[in-house]
Amino acid sequence: MRASAPSAPISWSGRYGRPVAARTETLEVDGIRCERCVLRLAAALQGHEGLEQANANLVGQVTLTWDEERTSRGAIVAAMARAGFRERE
Repeated sequence: MRASAPSAPISWSGRYGRPVAARTETLEVDGIRCERCVLRLAAALQGHEGLEQANANLVGQVTLTWDEERTSRGAIVAAMARAGFRERE
């Protein structure tokens, strides 16, 4: 297992006060090379309907939490791809 680089958080607050059908997953993503890349990823995901939280680090690990009733993994991955970030195979 390789050591993680320091995280550069990109977070948004989710809905409070009622249960959420949330799913959390960590993806390996190509295209993150520097802090500016992390900021570009944050901008691409900012305001994505149903995305509860996102956290990226400089080795390309992106941890996402989303409300499965409001969005899907595929929709989030597509939003990242439009900004130039591809999930590693």
